[in-house]
Amino acid sequence: KNTFFRYSSSKQFSTTTNSPEMKDEIIESSEESDPSSSIYDTQDETLSKVQSTFLKTMRDRGFLHQCTNLEELDKIMTEGTISAYLGFDATADSLHVGSLLQIMILRHLQKSGHKPIVLIGGGTSKVGDPTGKDESRKMLTEDQISKNMEGISKVFDKFITFEGDSNVEASASNAIMVNNNDWLSTLKYLDFLRDYGTHFTINRMLSFESVKQRLARESPFSFLEFNYMILQAYDYLELSRRYGAKLQLGGSDQWGNIVAGAELGRRCDGNQLFGLTAPLIATSDGKKMGKTANGAVWLNKDRLSEYDYWQFWRNTSDDDVVRFMKLFTEIPMEKIEELSKLEGADINKAKIVLADEATSLLHGRECLGDIHETIENMFKNKSGGSTESLPRIFVSEKDLSDGGVKFLDLFNQLKLANSKKEARRLIQGGGAKIGDEKISDENGSLTLADFGDEKEVTLRAGKKRAGVVEMQ
Repeated sequence: KNTFFRYSSSKQFSTTTNSPEMKDEIIESSEESDPSSSIYDTQDETLSKVQSTFLKTMRDRGFLHQCTNLEELDKIMTEGTISAYLGFDATADSLHVGSLLQIMILRHLQKSGHKPIVLIGGGTSKVGDPTGKDESRKMLTEDQISKNMEGISKVFDKFITFEGDSNVEASASNAIMVNNNDWLSTLKYLDFLRDYGTHFTINRMLSFESVKQRLARESPFSFLEFNYMILQAYDYLELSRRYGAKLQLGGSDQWGNIVAGAELGRRCDGNQLFGLTAPLIATSDGKKMGKTANGAVWLNKDRLSEYDYWQFWRNTSDDDVVRFMKLFTEIPMEKIEELSKLEGADINKAKIVLADEATSLLHGRECLGDIHETIENMFKNKSGGSTESLPRIFVSEKDLSDGGVKFLDLFNQLKLANSKKEARRLIQGGGAKIGDEKISDENGSLTLADFGDEKEVTLRAGKKRAGVVEMQ
Protein backbone atom coordinates (compact mmCIF):
# COMPACT_ATOMS: atom_id res chain seq x y z
CA LYS A 1 0.00 0.00 0.00
CA ASN A 2 1.30 3.45 -0.87
CA THR A 3 1.10 5.34 2.41
CA PHE A 4 2.24 8.69 1.11
CA PHE A 5 0.38 10.24 -1.80
CA ARG A 6 -3.35 9.89 -2.44
CA TYR A 7 -4.26 12.11 -5.33
CA SER A 8 -7.74 12.94 -6.45
CA SER A 9 -8.59 14.15 -9.93
CA SER A 10 -7.51 17.76 -10.22
CA LYS A 11 -8.02 20.68 -12.52
CA GLN A 12 -4.85 22.58 -13.34
CA PHE A 13 -5.21 26.25 -14.18
CA SER A 14 -2.29 27.56 -16.18
CA THR A 15 -3.09 31.26 -16.28
CA THR A 16 -3.45 34.00 -13.71
CA THR A 17 -6.70 35.92 -13.72
CA ASN A 18 -6.23 39.31 -12.16
CA SER A 19 -9.29 41.15 -10.90
CA PRO A 20 -8.37 44.86 -10.69
CA GLU A 21 -12.01 45.78 -10.31
CA MET A 22 -12.16 44.03 -6.94
CA LYS A 23 -11.66 46.12 -3.83
CA ASP A 24 -8.23 46.18 -2.24
CA GLU A 25 -9.44 46.25 1.34
CA ILE A 26 -8.06 43.52 3.52
CA ILE A 27 -10.66 40.80 4.02
CA GLU A 28 -12.65 40.73 7.20
CA SER A 29 -10.76 39.71 10.34
CA SER A 30 -7.29 40.22 8.83
CA GLU A 31 -3.89 40.26 10.44
CA GLU A 32 -4.47 43.88 11.45
CA SER A 33 -6.70 42.61 14.23
CA ASP A 34 -5.02 41.81 17.52
CA PRO A 35 -3.46 38.35 17.00
CA SER A 36 -3.81 37.61 20.71
CA SER A 37 -7.57 38.21 20.76
CA SER A 38 -9.80 35.16 20.70
CA ILE A 39 -12.92 34.70 18.63
CA TYR A 40 -14.66 33.58 21.84
CA ASP A 41 -14.27 37.16 23.07
CA THR A 42 -14.66 39.13 19.85
CA GLN A 43 -17.48 37.21 18.11
CA ASP A 44 -19.25 35.41 20.93
CA GLU A 45 -22.74 36.25 19.65
CA THR A 46 -22.00 35.08 16.10
CA LEU A 47 -20.38 31.93 17.48
CA SER A 48 -23.48 31.11 19.50
CA LYS A 49 -25.54 31.04 16.30
CA VAL A 50 -23.39 28.81 14.06
CA GLN A 51 -25.27 25.93 12.42
CA SER A 52 -22.62 23.78 10.74
CA THR A 53 -21.63 20.62 12.60
CA PHE A 54 -17.93 21.33 12.18
CA LEU A 55 -18.00 24.86 13.58
CA LYS A 56 -20.24 23.79 16.45
CA THR A 57 -17.73 21.08 17.36
CA MET A 58 -14.81 23.50 17.07
CA ARG A 59 -16.64 26.04 19.24
CA ASP A 60 -17.79 23.64 21.94
CA ARG A 61 -14.50 21.78 22.33
CA GLY A 62 -12.29 24.90 22.37
CA PHE A 63 -10.53 24.62 19.00
CA LEU A 64 -11.10 28.17 17.75
CA HIS A 65 -8.94 31.27 17.89
CA GLN A 66 -9.66 33.40 14.81
CA CYS A 67 -11.69 33.06 11.62
CA THR A 68 -12.24 35.12 8.47
CA ASN A 69 -15.92 35.86 7.75
CA LEU A 70 -17.35 33.39 10.24
CA GLU A 71 -20.98 33.82 9.17
CA GLU A 72 -20.26 33.15 5.49
CA LEU A 73 -18.06 30.15 6.32
CA ASP A 74 -20.80 28.72 8.49
CA LYS A 75 -23.27 29.16 5.63
CA ILE A 76 -21.24 27.30 3.01
CA MET A 77 -20.33 24.52 5.47
CA THR A 78 -24.02 24.08 6.25
CA GLU A 79 -25.03 23.98 2.59
CA GLY A 80 -22.66 21.21 1.46
CA THR A 81 -19.23 19.61 1.48
CA ILE A 82 -16.18 21.85 1.25
CA SER A 83 -12.47 21.02 0.97
CA ALA A 84 -10.13 22.36 3.64
CA TYR A 85 -6.41 21.94 4.04
CA LEU A 86 -3.72 21.90 6.68
CA GLY A 87 0.02 21.95 5.98
CA PHE A 88 2.79 19.99 7.70
CA ASP A 89 6.43 20.65 6.89
CA ALA A 90 8.79 17.67 6.87
CA THR A 91 11.29 18.91 9.46
CA ALA A 92 11.52 15.55 11.30
CA ASP A 93 10.65 11.93 10.56
CA SER A 94 7.72 11.99 12.98
CA LEU A 95 5.18 14.56 14.10
CA HIS A 96 4.82 15.10 17.83
CA VAL A 97 1.97 15.92 20.18
CA GLY A 98 2.31 19.60 19.27
CA SER A 99 0.79 18.71 15.86
CA LEU A 100 -1.96 16.54 17.31
CA LEU A 101 -4.39 19.42 17.73
CA GLN A 102 -4.25 20.08 13.98
CA ILE A 103 -4.72 16.39 13.18
CA MET A 104 -7.77 16.28 15.46
CA ILE A 105 -9.21 19.26 13.57
CA LEU A 106 -8.86 17.32 10.31
CA ARG A 107 -10.58 14.34 11.94
CA HIS A 108 -13.51 16.46 13.11
CA LEU A 109 -13.68 18.10 9.67
CA GLN A 110 -14.06 14.72 7.98
CA LYS A 111 -16.53 13.39 10.54
CA SER A 112 -18.63 16.49 9.83
CA GLY A 113 -18.85 15.51 6.17
CA HIS A 114 -16.10 17.71 4.70
CA LYS A 115 -12.97 16.81 2.74
CA PRO A 116 -9.53 17.15 4.36
CA ILE A 117 -6.50 17.93 2.22
CA VAL A 118 -3.25 17.01 3.99
CA LEU A 119 -0.50 19.16 2.51
CA ILE A 120 3.01 17.80 3.05
CA GLY A 121 5.56 20.59 2.67
CA GLY A 122 8.15 18.87 0.52
CA GLY A 123 8.82 22.23 -1.11
CA THR A 124 8.49 24.62 1.82
CA SER A 125 10.69 22.34 3.95
CA LYS A 126 13.55 23.44 1.71
CA VAL A 127 13.00 26.99 2.95
CA GLY A 128 11.94 26.56 6.57
CA ASP A 129 9.10 28.28 8.40
CA PRO A 130 10.57 31.11 10.51
CA THR A 131 7.46 31.42 12.70
CA GLY A 132 8.32 31.31 16.38
CA LYS A 133 11.98 30.46 15.75
CA ASP A 134 14.94 32.26 17.33
CA GLU A 135 17.20 31.35 14.43
CA SER A 136 17.11 29.88 10.94
CA ARG A 137 16.09 26.24 10.65
CA LYS A 138 18.78 23.76 9.72
CA MET A 139 18.87 23.30 5.95
CA LEU A 140 17.70 19.81 5.00
CA THR A 141 18.89 17.75 2.04
CA GLU A 142 16.50 16.26 -0.52
CA ASP A 143 17.10 12.81 0.99
CA GLN A 144 16.36 14.03 4.52
CA ILE A 145 13.14 15.70 3.39
CA SER A 146 12.06 12.56 1.50
CA LYS A 147 12.74 10.38 4.56
CA ASN A 148 10.87 12.80 6.81
CA MET A 149 7.88 12.91 4.47
CA GLU A 150 7.59 9.12 4.60
CA GLY A 151 7.80 9.23 8.38
CA ILE A 152 5.21 11.92 9.07
CA SER A 153 2.71 10.63 6.51
CA LYS A 154 2.19 7.40 8.47
CA VAL A 155 0.25 8.94 11.33
CA PHE A 156 -2.65 10.39 9.32
CA ASP A 157 -4.09 6.96 8.49
CA LYS A 158 -4.82 6.54 12.21
CA PHE A 159 -7.12 9.56 12.27
CA ILE A 160 -8.69 10.08 8.83
CA THR A 161 -9.62 7.97 5.79
CA PHE A 162 -8.13 8.60 2.36
CA GLU A 163 -9.18 8.22 -1.24
CA GLY A 164 -7.85 5.01 -2.75
CA ASP A 165 -7.77 2.97 0.47
CA SER A 166 -9.07 -0.48 -0.43
CA ASN A 167 -11.13 -0.87 2.74
CA VAL A 168 -12.81 2.56 2.51
CA GLU A 169 -16.06 3.28 0.71
CA ALA A 170 -16.03 6.05 -1.86
CA SER A 171 -17.11 9.34 -0.29
CA ALA A 172 -16.86 13.03 -1.04
CA SER A 173 -15.26 13.44 2.39
CA ASN A 174 -12.37 11.03 1.78
CA ALA A 175 -9.09 12.85 2.27
CA ILE A 176 -6.21 13.37 -0.12
CA MET A 177 -2.53 13.93 0.61
CA VAL A 178 -0.46 16.16 -1.65
CA ASN A 179 3.07 17.55 -1.79
CA ASN A 180 3.68 21.24 -2.49
CA ASN A 181 7.01 20.41 -4.08
CA ASP A 182 4.98 19.36 -7.15
CA TRP A 183 4.25 23.00 -8.00
CA LEU A 184 6.88 24.97 -6.08
CA SER A 185 9.79 23.12 -7.68
CA THR A 186 8.61 24.03 -11.19
CA LEU A 187 8.22 27.77 -10.61
CA LYS A 188 10.29 30.13 -12.75
CA TYR A 189 11.62 32.89 -10.55
CA LEU A 190 11.09 35.93 -12.77
CA ASP A 191 7.66 34.74 -13.94
CA PHE A 192 6.62 34.12 -10.34
CA LEU A 193 7.76 37.59 -9.25
CA ARG A 194 5.91 39.28 -12.13
CA ASP A 195 2.69 37.29 -11.67
CA TYR A 196 2.44 37.29 -7.88
CA GLY A 197 5.05 39.63 -6.38
CA THR A 198 2.87 42.67 -7.04
CA HIS A 199 0.23 41.30 -4.64
CA PHE A 200 2.59 41.50 -1.64
CA THR A 201 3.95 44.68 -0.11
CA ILE A 202 6.95 44.77 2.21
CA ASN A 203 5.07 47.22 4.45
CA ARG A 204 2.30 44.74 5.05
CA MET A 205 4.56 41.70 5.36
CA LEU A 206 6.51 43.51 8.08
CA SER A 207 3.24 44.02 9.97
CA PHE A 208 2.72 40.26 10.37
CA GLU A 209 3.15 39.22 13.97
CA SER A 210 5.39 36.28 13.03
CA VAL A 211 7.76 38.66 11.21
CA LYS A 212 7.76 41.27 13.98
CA GLN A 213 8.63 38.64 16.57
CA ARG A 214 11.50 37.34 14.47
CA LEU A 215 12.91 40.81 13.78
CA ALA A 216 12.87 41.51 17.50
CA ARG A 217 15.29 38.64 18.08
CA GLU A 218 19.05 38.91 17.65
CA SER A 219 19.42 36.20 15.01
CA PRO A 220 19.44 37.39 11.36
CA PHE A 221 16.21 36.95 9.38
CA SER A 222 17.24 35.74 5.93
CA PHE A 223 15.60 36.63 2.62
CA LEU A 224 15.04 32.88 2.11
CA GLU A 225 12.87 32.66 5.23
CA PHE A 226 11.13 35.95 4.42
CA ASN A 227 9.84 34.26 1.25
CA TYR A 228 8.14 31.51 3.25
CA MET A 229 4.92 33.47 3.74
CA ILE A 230 4.68 34.11 -0.02
CA LEU A 231 5.11 30.40 -0.77
CA GLN A 232 2.48 29.48 1.82
CA ALA A 233 0.07 31.98 0.31
CA TYR A 234 0.77 30.56 -3.14
CA ASP A 235 0.09 27.04 -1.81
CA TYR A 236 -3.44 28.15 -0.95
CA LEU A 237 -3.93 29.54 -4.45
CA GLU A 238 -2.71 26.29 -6.03
CA LEU A 239 -4.85 24.12 -3.77
CA SER A 240 -7.86 26.27 -4.59
CA ARG A 241 -7.22 25.84 -8.30
CA ARG A 242 -6.30 22.15 -8.27
CA TYR A 243 -8.60 20.75 -5.59
CA GLY A 244 -11.19 23.42 -4.87
CA ALA A 245 -9.86 24.18 -1.37
CA LYS A 246 -12.01 26.83 0.29
CA LEU A 247 -10.60 26.85 3.83
CA GLN A 248 -7.08 26.85 5.26
CA LEU A 249 -6.63 25.64 8.82
CA GLY A 250 -3.65 26.21 11.09
CA GLY A 251 -2.29 27.43 14.38
CA SER A 252 -2.78 31.03 15.49
CA ASP A 253 0.87 31.78 14.70
CA GLN A 254 0.03 31.18 11.03
CA TRP A 255 -2.76 33.78 10.92
CA GLY A 256 -0.95 36.36 8.82
CA ASN A 257 0.19 33.77 6.27
CA ILE A 258 -3.31 32.28 6.06
CA VAL A 259 -4.93 35.66 5.48
CA ALA A 260 -2.33 36.43 2.82
CA GLY A 261 -3.24 33.22 0.99
CA ALA A 262 -6.97 33.91 1.17
CA GLU A 263 -6.45 37.40 -0.20
CA LEU A 264 -4.15 36.13 -2.97
CA GLY A 265 -6.96 33.84 -4.13
CA ARG A 266 -9.36 36.79 -4.16
CA ARG A 267 -7.00 39.05 -6.08
CA CYS A 268 -5.91 36.47 -8.67
CA ASP A 269 -9.04 34.39 -9.27
CA GLY A 270 -11.86 36.31 -7.61
CA ASN A 271 -12.46 33.40 -5.20
CA GLN A 272 -13.72 33.82 -1.67
CA LEU A 273 -11.39 31.77 0.48
CA PHE A 274 -11.48 31.38 4.26
CA GLY A 275 -9.04 30.97 7.10
CA LEU A 276 -9.50 29.49 10.56
CA THR A 277 -6.91 29.14 13.30
CA ALA A 278 -6.70 27.23 16.54
CA PRO A 279 -4.95 28.49 19.67
CA LEU A 280 -1.38 27.43 20.37
CA ILE A 281 -1.72 24.95 23.22
CA ALA A 282 0.37 25.29 26.33
CA THR A 283 0.03 23.43 29.60
CA SER A 284 -1.41 25.21 32.63
CA ASP A 285 2.12 25.94 33.90
CA GLY A 286 2.96 27.72 30.65
CA LYS A 287 5.07 25.02 28.99
CA LYS A 288 4.85 24.29 25.27
CA MET A 289 2.58 21.36 24.44
CA GLY A 290 4.41 18.25 23.26
CA LYS A 291 7.67 18.84 25.10
CA THR A 292 8.71 17.15 28.35
CA ALA A 293 11.87 16.93 30.39
CA ASN A 294 12.60 13.72 28.49
CA GLY A 295 12.20 15.27 25.03
CA ALA A 296 9.46 15.49 22.39
CA VAL A 297 6.34 13.33 22.67
CA TRP A 298 6.49 11.69 19.25
CA LEU A 299 3.47 10.20 17.49
CA ASN A 300 5.27 7.43 15.60
CA LYS A 301 5.59 4.20 17.57
CA ASP A 302 9.21 3.73 16.53
CA ARG A 303 10.06 7.06 18.21
CA LEU A 304 7.97 6.66 21.38
CA SER A 305 6.44 3.51 22.82
CA GLU A 306 2.72 3.10 23.38
CA TYR A 307 3.39 2.89 27.12
CA ASP A 308 5.36 6.16 27.25
CA TYR A 309 2.68 7.86 25.16
CA TRP A 310 0.00 6.68 27.61
CA GLN A 311 2.11 7.87 30.54
CA PHE A 312 2.42 11.33 28.97
CA TRP A 313 -1.35 11.76 29.09
CA ARG A 314 -1.66 10.06 32.49
CA ASN A 315 0.77 12.65 33.91
CA THR A 316 -1.40 15.58 32.78
CA SER A 317 -1.77 18.20 35.51
CA ASP A 318 -5.13 18.48 37.29
CA ASP A 319 -5.83 21.86 35.70
CA ASP A 320 -5.42 20.54 32.14
CA VAL A 321 -7.41 17.28 32.25
CA VAL A 322 -10.81 18.59 31.16
CA ARG A 323 -9.38 20.86 28.46
CA PHE A 324 -7.26 18.04 27.03
CA MET A 325 -10.20 15.61 26.99
CA LYS A 326 -12.11 18.10 24.85
CA LEU A 327 -9.22 18.66 22.45
CA PHE A 328 -7.44 15.33 22.19
CA THR A 329 -10.19 12.73 22.59
CA GLU A 330 -13.69 12.14 21.28
CA ILE A 331 -15.25 11.63 24.69
CA PRO A 332 -18.79 13.09 24.50
CA MET A 333 -19.14 16.50 26.10
CA GLU A 334 -21.74 15.14 28.55
CA LYS A 335 -19.24 12.56 29.83
CA ILE A 336 -16.52 15.20 30.11
CA GLU A 337 -18.91 17.32 32.16
CA GLU A 338 -19.37 14.39 34.55
CA LEU A 339 -15.63 13.78 34.84
CA SER A 340 -15.00 17.49 35.46
CA LYS A 341 -16.83 17.18 38.78
CA LEU A 342 -14.24 14.76 40.20
CA GLU A 343 -12.12 16.20 42.99
CA GLY A 344 -9.02 15.31 44.95
CA ALA A 345 -7.52 11.89 44.28
CA ASP A 346 -10.53 10.99 42.12
CA ILE A 347 -9.16 13.28 39.40
CA ASN A 348 -6.73 10.44 38.67
CA LYS A 349 -9.68 8.48 37.31
CA ALA A 350 -10.25 11.22 34.73
CA LYS A 351 -6.54 11.17 33.86
CA ILE A 352 -6.70 7.45 33.15
CA VAL A 353 -9.73 8.00 30.92
CA LEU A 354 -7.83 10.75 29.08
CA ALA A 355 -4.76 8.52 28.66
CA ASP A 356 -6.84 5.57 27.47
CA GLU A 357 -8.83 7.54 24.92
CA ALA A 358 -5.91 9.57 23.54
CA THR A 359 -3.76 6.45 23.23
CA SER A 360 -6.59 4.49 21.58
CA LEU A 361 -6.93 7.10 18.84
CA LEU A 362 -3.26 6.85 17.92
CA HIS A 363 -2.32 3.24 18.66
CA GLY A 364 -5.64 1.39 18.80
CA ARG A 365 -7.63 0.26 21.81
CA GLU A 366 -6.06 -3.20 21.72
CA CYS A 367 -2.81 -1.88 23.23
CA LEU A 368 -4.51 -0.76 26.45
CA GLY A 369 -4.63 -4.24 27.97
CA ASP A 370 -0.85 -4.60 27.89
CA ILE A 371 -0.35 -1.06 29.20
CA HIS A 372 -2.69 -1.58 32.15
CA GLU A 373 -1.14 -4.95 32.92
CA THR A 374 2.34 -3.46 32.82
CA ILE A 375 1.34 -0.75 35.27
CA GLU A 376 -0.45 -3.20 37.55
CA ASN A 377 2.48 -5.58 37.71
CA MET A 378 5.49 -3.30 37.53
CA PHE A 379 4.47 -0.39 39.65
CA LYS A 380 2.31 -2.10 42.25
CA ASN A 381 5.02 -4.54 43.36
CA LYS A 382 3.70 -7.57 41.52
CA SER A 383 6.08 -9.92 39.74
CA GLY A 384 5.75 -11.08 36.14
CA GLY A 385 3.22 -9.53 33.81
CA SER A 386 3.36 -8.20 30.29
CA THR A 387 6.12 -5.90 29.10
CA GLU A 388 4.85 -5.75 25.52
CA SER A 389 3.96 -2.06 25.66
CA LEU A 390 7.38 -0.93 26.93
CA PRO A 391 10.19 0.42 24.74
CA ARG A 392 12.60 -2.38 23.84
CA ILE A 393 16.15 -2.79 22.58
CA PHE A 394 18.11 -5.92 21.70
CA VAL A 395 21.59 -7.09 22.69
CA SER A 396 23.50 -10.17 21.64
CA GLU A 397 24.70 -12.92 23.96
CA LYS A 398 28.22 -12.17 22.74
CA ASP A 399 27.97 -8.52 23.85
CA LEU A 400 26.77 -9.60 27.27
CA SER A 401 29.58 -12.15 27.62
CA ASP A 402 32.39 -9.81 26.55
CA GLY A 403 32.32 -7.49 29.54
CA GLY A 404 28.64 -6.62 29.19
CA VAL A 405 26.90 -3.44 27.98
CA LYS A 406 27.22 -0.22 29.98
CA PHE A 407 24.09 0.79 31.88
CA LEU A 408 24.72 4.38 30.77
CA ASP A 409 24.41 3.30 27.14
CA LEU A 410 21.30 1.18 27.76
CA PHE A 411 19.38 3.93 29.57
CA ASN A 412 20.28 6.31 26.76
CA GLN A 413 19.24 3.88 24.00
CA LEU A 414 15.92 3.18 25.73
CA LYS A 415 15.37 6.94 25.99
CA LEU A 416 15.04 6.60 29.75
CA ALA A 417 17.71 9.32 29.82
CA ASN A 418 18.50 11.96 27.22
CA SER A 419 22.26 11.59 27.61
CA LYS A 420 24.89 9.54 29.39
CA LYS A 421 25.35 12.45 31.78
CA GLU A 422 21.66 12.33 32.67
CA ALA A 423 21.82 8.53 33.05
CA ARG A 424 24.78 8.94 35.39
CA ARG A 425 22.81 11.39 37.54
CA LEU A 426 19.88 8.96 37.59
CA ILE A 427 22.10 6.18 38.95
CA GLN A 428 23.79 8.49 41.45
CA GLY A 429 20.37 9.61 42.71
CA GLY A 430 19.16 6.05 43.25
CA GLY A 431 16.46 6.21 40.58
CA ALA A 432 17.89 3.53 38.27
CA LYS A 433 16.91 -0.09 38.75
CA ILE A 434 17.28 -3.44 37.04
CA GLY A 435 14.07 -5.23 37.93
CA ASP A 436 13.54 -4.27 41.57
CA GLU A 437 17.25 -3.97 42.35
CA LYS A 438 18.82 -0.55 42.56
CA ILE A 439 21.80 0.08 40.27
CA SER A 440 24.56 1.62 42.40
CA ASP A 441 27.60 1.55 40.10
CA GLU A 442 27.41 4.32 37.52
CA ASN A 443 30.15 2.59 35.52
CA GLY A 444 28.49 -0.82 35.79
CA SER A 445 27.38 -3.05 32.92
CA LEU A 446 24.54 -5.41 32.14
CA THR A 447 25.95 -8.93 31.83
CA LEU A 448 24.70 -12.39 30.96
CA ALA A 449 24.37 -13.20 34.65
CA ASP A 450 21.71 -10.48 35.07
CA PHE A 451 19.33 -12.43 32.81
CA GLY A 452 19.35 -15.66 34.82
CA ASP A 453 17.02 -18.05 33.00
CA GLU A 454 15.13 -15.23 31.26
CA LYS A 455 15.55 -13.71 27.80
CA GLU A 456 14.85 -10.14 28.92
CA VAL A 457 15.36 -7.75 31.81
CA THR A 458 13.54 -4.54 32.71
CA LEU A 459 15.39 -1.31 33.42
CA ARG A 460 13.50 1.32 35.38
CA ALA A 461 13.99 5.08 35.67
CA GLY A 462 12.07 6.34 38.66
CA LYS A 463 8.61 5.02 39.46
CA LYS A 464 6.83 5.40 36.13
CA ARG A 465 9.32 4.86 33.31
CA ALA A 466 10.80 1.59 32.19
CA GLY A 467 12.23 -0.24 29.19
CA VAL A 468 13.16 -3.77 28.21
CA VAL A 469 16.53 -5.18 27.17
CA GLU A 470 16.04 -8.43 25.28
CA MET A 471 18.80 -10.92 24.56
CA GLN A 472 18.99 -12.29 21.03
